[in-house]
Parts: sequence; C-alpha cells; structure tokens
Amino acid sequence: MEGTVFSPALEGMKHVKSEDGVMLTKPFLDVCKLILPVIEKFGAAMAIVKSDIGGNITRLENKYLSSPTKYIHLYTMVQEEVDAKTAKGSSSCTNGLLWLTRAMDFLVELFRNLIHHQDWSMSQACTDAYGKTLKKWHGWLASSSFSVAMKLAPDRKKFLDVVAGNGDANSDIEKFCTTFSPFLEENHKFLASVGLDDLKAS
Repeated sequence: MEGTVFSPALEGMKHVKSEDGVMLTKPFLDVCKLILPVIEKFGAAMAIVKSDIGGNITRLENKYLSSPTKYIHLYTMVQEEVDAKTAKGSSSCTNGLLWLTRAMDFLVELFRNLIHHQDWSMSQACTDAYGKTLKKWHGWLASSSFSVAMKLAPDRKKFLDVVAGNGDANSDIEKFCTTFSPFLEENHKFLASVGLDDLKAS
C-alpha cells in the first residue's frame, strides 16, 4: 500500500465540497467510509464504533442513491425531514448524520490525542476522547459497554506501525484531523440551526 491507511481519506477530502463550498453527500460519505479500515486496526475495541459508523453511512447512502441528483448536497435530506417533521425519528437520515458526525468527532479527538500525547497509552487516548465527545450523549448502558471495549484497545505503537504502511503516520493523522474537523463543525452548525444537534441516544 502506498502511503498510510489515511492516504485515501486525505485524497477524498479534496472533493467533499462543491466549487461553491457546499457539502456534497457522496464525497463526504466516501471519506467516512475510508476511515473504516483505520478503525478495523483497533480490533475488538472499536467493533461497536465501526458497526455504528457503517450503519449510519449505509442509511445516508441508501437515501442518496434513491435520488442522487436530488440529494447531491448533504443537508438536503435533513432539511426535507425537518420540513416533514420526521427528523427526530430514530431511523431518520438526520439522526444518521448526527451520530455519524459524533462518532467522527470521537475519532478525530482520539487521533489528536495519539499525536499530542506521546506518553499516553491507547486506552487513555480512547477514554479521554470518549469523555470529550460521545459520553454526554450516551446513556449508562452505552457508556459502560464503551468502557469495557476500551480495555481491549491495541498497543499504541503497534497500532501506529500498522496504520503507517510506508508513509508518515503522524503527519497524515495530523493532516486528517486538521482537514476533517471543519466538515464536522459545519455539520454540527447546520444541525444546530434546525434545532437537532442535541438529540440524545434513544
């Protein structure tokens, strides 16, 4: 493999916005998909996160595929659900986008921790990232299963060696966090503008 496990996502992020700066559905979902192989390298520790992210990507993608021209812009499907008053439903695309964005927040925070806290163990980096992102939205059950999963986190050095391939893991992780964060912030802003950024886990 050329470069790191992050290389395809870094390439994909160049296409997430249209020329006039609008978030595009397929390229955004594609970048999220390209992060799944990175999550796989965590093994059992991230199984819940991986299936959660995968499920939300599929939900949004199915909606997009039902009418690619209509849903070319990511927020169109949310706006449509807001207008139809179905946005808060647990199987809505709005809910899918919200939880996909939150899971990605967690991963960005985790990757940042790995770069900025060289002395932290992997489970420390995971737990800190979880506390800053997903924890406040999760009920007791989700939180406890998460804490258990974090104990299965791989050795940090092994993980970084695996994701590095033949590239520079630290540099690519840094680039990923810097480039991807603004997309996530924009999703939160949009969801907040329609009053849907603070939905808790059902």
